[in-house]
Order: sequence, then C-alpha cells, then structure tokens
Amino acid sequence: MTSADPLIASLTAAVDARPDDLPLRLHLAGLLLDAGRTGEAIAHLGQALTRDPGNTGAQALMQRALGTPPAGTVPPDAGGTPGGTVTPGAGDALASSGSPDSPGDPLAAYERELADVVPPRFVRSGDEPEPVTGHADRAYDVEASTVRLADVGGMEAVKERLELAFLGPLRNPELRRMYGKSLRGGLMLYGPPGCGKTFLARAVAGEMGAKFLSLSIVDVLDMWMGNSERNLHELFQAARRNAPCVLFLDEVDALGHKRSKVTSSSMRTVGNQLLAELDGMEGSNEGVFVLAATNTPWDVDAALRRPGRLDRMVLVLPPDPEARRAILEYHLRDRPIAGIDLRKVVAATEDFSGADLAHLCETAAEFAMADSVRRGEVRMIGQGDLDRALKEVRPSTRPWLATARNVAMFANEGGVYDDLVAYLKRRRLL
Repeated sequence: MTSADPLIASLTAAVDARPDDLPLRLHLAGLLLDAGRTGEAIAHLGQALTRDPGNTGAQALMQRALGTPPAGTVPPDAGGTPGGTVTPGAGDALASSGSPDSPGDPLAAYERELADVVPPRFVRSGDEPEPVTGHADRAYDVEASTVRLADVGGMEAVKERLELAFLGPLRNPELRRMYGKSLRGGLMLYGPPGCGKTFLARAVAGEMGAKFLSLSIVDVLDMWMGNSERNLHELFQAARRNAPCVLFLDEVDALGHKRSKVTSSSMRTVGNQLLAELDGMEGSNEGVFVLAATNTPWDVDAALRRPGRLDRMVLVLPPDPEARRAILEYHLRDRPIAGIDLRKVVAATEDFSGADLAHLCETAAEFAMADSVRRGEVRMIGQGDLDRALKEVRPSTRPWLATARNVAMFANEGGVYDDLVAYLKRRRLL
C-alpha cells in the first residue's frame, strides 16, 4: 500500500458522506489520478460534471484523465509543437476532425465507454425518440375492476338503488326488452366527500364484468385552445373501444359547472363537448355506462341531468353503523390490537366518513407507536388510543350537511333532493 492510499480511503469516506462537496470530490479525483487509479477518478469527475457541467477544474482533470490536451494546444501529430499554440491551419484541421459525429473525435470512444458515468457533450438527432401517433399517443388507465358490491360494507339503500336503476336491467336483457327498459343515460352519485363514491363506481364495474376508466378534470383541461375538447373526446373514445366499460366522471361539477355561472368561454365549450359526448353525437355509446360523482350536485348544470344523460341520482351518505364497523375492522385488521370495543367506537363516530374512520385508526396507531418508542417496548393498540384519537379527529361531513340543509330547504325544485330531505328529517337536521 502506498502512502497516499490511507488518505484516499479517508477522502472517499468523506465524499460518500458529503456527495455534493465538489472541491472535496475534485481533490480526491486528483489524488486518484496521481496514484494511477484513472477509472475511479473518471467516475468521480463524471459525478462532479453532472452537478456542475461548467466547472473548469473538473473539466481540466477530466482532460488529463482521458489523455487529451487542454483547449488551445495541439497534439504532436497535428502539425505543431507539442503543447504549443494552435496555428490557423492546424486549428481548422482540428475543428473539422473534432466534430461530435466525426470518426476522428478523440473523446467519442471514451464517451461511448463511459456513457453511464459521464453525460454526453451533445444530444444527437439520432438519439431523439420518434413521435408517437395514433391511439398510443395517450396513456389511459383502463382497468379490470375486481371489486364487488359485496365488498362495500352496509349502504343497503344505495345498493338497492343501483340494482334497480342499473344492474338489474343489465343482468336481464330479455326482461329489459319486454318492459322497454332503456340503459341509455347515466347515474350521478352525490354526497359528502370521503364516503366511497369512487369505490362504489368500481364495484359497479366489477359486478358488470366491465372495464373501468376514471376521468377527472386534470385528464381533460389543457392550456391550448381546442385541446381540452379533444382530450375529452379521446377519453370517451377510449371507453368506446374498451366496451363494455364503466366511464367514471369524478368531480363532474368541475367539468359540467352551471353554464350561467361560467365566465370562461373555454370552460363553456368543454361543457358543451361533454353534453355532446353523453348524447353519443361524437360516437356510439353502446356498451359505455357513465357514472359520475360530485360533492355539490347543486353546482352541476341542469342540462347534464336531462333524460338520456346523467338522469338518475343516488345519494351516498356517511356510512351507517354496519358500514362503520366494517370499515373499522378493515383498517385495524393488520395492526396489533387488544381490548377494542368496536360497538363503543361505532356509536361515537356518527357522521364520520370512510376517510375519517381511516384517519381515526391511523391516529390511534400513531399514539400507540409513540408510546412504544418512549417505553422501549412494543405494546398493542388499545381502546384508550382510540378514545384519545376521537378527541382529535372530527367528522368532515358536517360542513357538507349544513350546506345540504340549505339546499333541501330552499332549492329542491321538482323534488330532485327528496332523498336528501328524507335523510335530514330522519336525523332531525331539518
């Protein structure tokens, strides 16, 4: 072992601990070059140039490592004195032989050999990917849903409504034809946030054995004029190509907001495009079943709720006691628990959404874990942790219920929200 090796080992450890310290890395690279360990030096210099491509010290050391002369000098076989100044003629020859695509480029071989370490000096046109055309231009998350309605805890009224409006006619085509029952149109799920509307939509797709495609506002909106309408059309086309398919319009109020309140002309045209797609004017919707979800159905344009569009509405309420018990069991089943009184927790979580219940279990687990860290020994999640979590976690549905109460009292034209009125009366909130 040479005298420089212990110093190199120490500097290597220091660079590993402080990888962004470029002066330290360059000092190590210089020592490695002096010790004849060129490969290791090049690796460190590549890292330095990746972080600071214009670092002249790193560039000079890299030239030394690769055996190339500094800029402004000519090699012995270039027609000049070694290390001397470039003459005009020699300079012209060097420039022509040093182009990145030239076989005479002295760095080309090293570039190929060290491509994983040193970034290339130039991006050549041949390295650029070919543009993708056709249906492969966009990536669509078309899924095969494995969720069933049996996986949804409680919510019997919602399941019954879905069965009557959607699933029953679909399963019985002969009866559907006999009674003249049409599958045209879609279904709008509405209710407080975090109550499982998306999960229900996946369960419907699973019951039907259909593909599932979720559409949200981020999939549609684009800053360039006309692109948003094209994106919306392409998403509907993807659903048509994958029929039978459940097309789920999440937060449909964002795309189909009341046009009387929309001030942006671009958003107005997006709303018109959505109406045209639902009507099947841009293509046949045979085998495409449209489900939509919103927290604020009163903000959805009335044209979207006309027959043949999203003409059926289902209220998805905060989980009932049976559903709350199922959700709590699901979120506690893989955690170490002992002495949990689920009946007490279920009774204390009225108005909690499914997301609130998940947060409650997470908070109780945090308390138990923090206590285990303090004690230095693992303990189970107990009833005390859930009681403490109940003091911190509040139901997120109550602001929505307050707004819904005003809608039910003053904006229930045509009985659109009769099911909401009935629920609020049962809860004595109206």
